[in-house]
Amino acid sequence: MADLEMVKISHLSKAFDDFVVLDDVSLSVKHGENLVVFGKSGTGKSVLLKCMVKLLVPDEGEVFIEGKNVHTLSNNELKELRKNLGFLFQSAALYDSMSVKENLAFPLIRNFSFTKNEVEAKVKRALEMVSLEHAIDKMPSELSGGMRKRIGLARSIITEPKLMLYDEPTTGLDPITTKEISRLIRDLQNELEMTSIIITHDLACAQIISDRAVVLEAGKIKYEGSLKELTASTDPFLHDFFTSDIKEE
Repeated sequence: MADLEMVKISHLSKAFDDFVVLDDVSLSVKHGENLVVFGKSGTGKSVLLKCMVKLLVPDEGEVFIEGKNVHTLSNNELKELRKNLGFLFQSAALYDSMSVKENLAFPLIRNFSFTKNEVEAKVKRALEMVSLEHAIDKMPSELSGGMRKRIGLARSIITEPKLMLYDEPTTGLDPITTKEISRLIRDLQNELEMTSIIITHDLACAQIISDRAVVLEAGKIKYEGSLKELTASTDPFLHDFFTSDIKEE
């Protein structure tokens, strides 16, 4: 199992009526790898994530996570698989009626059988990892955009998932906060030995996070390689995304 791919997507296709969103997409992600997915709006990036975890059912193709075919799992098997997955959405998706502590405790109480003391310890640890211990009793409305992202990230990693899925994790943040969140994602990935798939339009974020990147165009993977290779490309399409003045950190 040690050398098994964490994610393998094979000939995945998905259309909504006559609009083809994913067209015969195949890719794999190794254990511990950070894969960044680029593409214009409407090119199927978010649909790809949703098909991976069976929030959407593809028209064709298969998705394997740690060797398990996601779309042939029973509901109970899928529930067990999702316990090892983490999600961070654009909005951070916090429950406005719950305090920070309650937001973080929610996935632990809902999906696991931890004691009250275990839950409290895990909440405290997750907040320490994102440097927001002081916010434990705050409500989401009292948090800045960057703080909400950090709390959303803390809730996503509180179960120590094997695979993290990020959908535009730095959208709406200023450049300094974007770099802080991106470095935090990278550091947590290293500390928890997670595999990550990151959808982003943000080059600064990708520069900090990515081990490898792919670009979706018209529902297909048109380009794949390191970020340095893609930004150095002379392909006209890639110039819509990348500029030559990005430097390695």
